[in-house]
Amino acid sequence: MSDTIPLSGTIDPGFEAVRTAILDNFAQEEELGCQVAIFKDGEPVVDVQAGWSDRQKTQPVAPDTLFSVYSSGKAMAALVIAWQVEQGLLDYEQPVAEIWPAFGAHGKGALTLGQMMSHQSGLSGIRNPDFAPEDWIDFDVVIKILEDQAPLFEPGSQSGYHPITFGFLAGEVARRVDPDGRHLGQILSDELAGPAKADVHIGLDPSDHVRVAQAVKPRAMADLGRLTEIKRIAFLKPWSSPARISGEQWREAEMAGSNCQATAAGIGRMMGAFAHGQIAGRRVLSEATRDAATASRIKGLDAVLPFTIDFAAGVMRNDPNYAYGPHPDTVGHSGWGGSAVFADAKTGLHGAYVMNRQRNYLMGDPRANRVIDAAFAALDAA
Repeated sequence: MSDTIPLSGTIDPGFEAVRTAILDNFAQEEELGCQVAIFKDGEPVVDVQAGWSDRQKTQPVAPDTLFSVYSSGKAMAALVIAWQVEQGLLDYEQPVAEIWPAFGAHGKGALTLGQMMSHQSGLSGIRNPDFAPEDWIDFDVVIKILEDQAPLFEPGSQSGYHPITFGFLAGEVARRVDPDGRHLGQILSDELAGPAKADVHIGLDPSDHVRVAQAVKPRAMADLGRLTEIKRIAFLKPWSSPARISGEQWREAEMAGSNCQATAAGIGRMMGAFAHGQIAGRRVLSEATRDAATASRIKGLDAVLPFTIDFAAGVMRNDPNYAYGPHPDTVGHSGWGGSAVFADAKTGLHGAYVMNRQRNYLMGDPRANRVIDAAFAALDAA
C-alpha cells in the first residue's frame, strides 16, 4: 500500500512498472479509483485495485467492485457473436437480413454480419425525434425503430461509429440465432463469463448494484471534431443517450454496446479469447474464428468519431491510433470516460483498465495508455 492511496492485489516480478504507472495516474491525472488486470496467455500477472469506489473516498476499491465500462463492453458483444460463429450459428459473410428479415428495409438488405459488426450499417443513432430518451431501456422498441429506419449513410460504404445502437444490432442477431432465444447478456453469462468465473455483466442483476463504483462524470463533452448531423444524431440529440431513468434501470437493461458492468479481472480474462482463443484455459474460439473476428473489416476516417479507425468485427485494431500498446495487430476497445480492454495475439498479453473518474477522451485516455504501455514494456524487458 502507498502512504496515502489504498492499493492492494498482486503483481508478478518484472511487472512492477505497472504499479508505478497506476500510482502515476493518481499523481498526474486525479484518479479516484481503478482496477488493472493483465494476463499473459491466460495467467494473471497483474491484478490490482487502487483508490476509492465512492466520491467521498470512504470505501477502497475491492477485488469485486464493479465498474461501468461503457463501450469497452462492445468487445464482449463481439465475443458473443464470435462464439456463435464458432458454434456454426452465424457467418460473418452472411447478410444480416437472412437472420433478421425486417432489418433489410431501406437498402440494408445486402449488409453482412461482418460489416454490421464493424459499424457500417448506417444506424449510428436514432433519427426519430419522437423517440424518448427513456425508451432505450425497452429493447423491443429500439429494435423496431432500427428495423424501420433508413440508414444515415450508404450501408457498407464507410464506418460510422454506433455508440449505443451497436449493442442492439448485435443483441438482436444473437437472440435470433440462439436455439433458446436468449438475449446476448444471458448468452454471455451462461456460455462464457459464467464458466470462466469472470465478473462481467450485460444486464446487471439487482442484487449487484451495491458493488458498482460511483462514477464521477467529466465536466465537458468529448471533442467530436467538425460537427455533422450524423455526429449530432449519434451523440448530441436530446434522445441520443438514455435519460429520465435511474442508474439501476440503466444497469439492468440490455444495452450490449454501452452499459457493461465488470471488474478488470473479469473482462480482462475474457479478452483472452481474442489473444489466443481461450478463456480461463478453455478454448472458445478456433484460430480461424479468432482471425475472422479480429481481421480488418474497414479502415478509414470514421463518420462519427474524429479518428481514422481500423475496425474488426466489434473490436478496434491498434493501427493507426495505438491506444492498446505498441503492436499494430493488437485489438481492443475503449469506453466512455477512460476504460480500455485489449488483446495481443503476438505476445499473448491481454487485460483491462477500469476506473470511476471519467474523463472526456473517446479513445486513448492517458491513464489507460500509461498502464498498458507499462505492461508491454515489462514484457519486452523480461
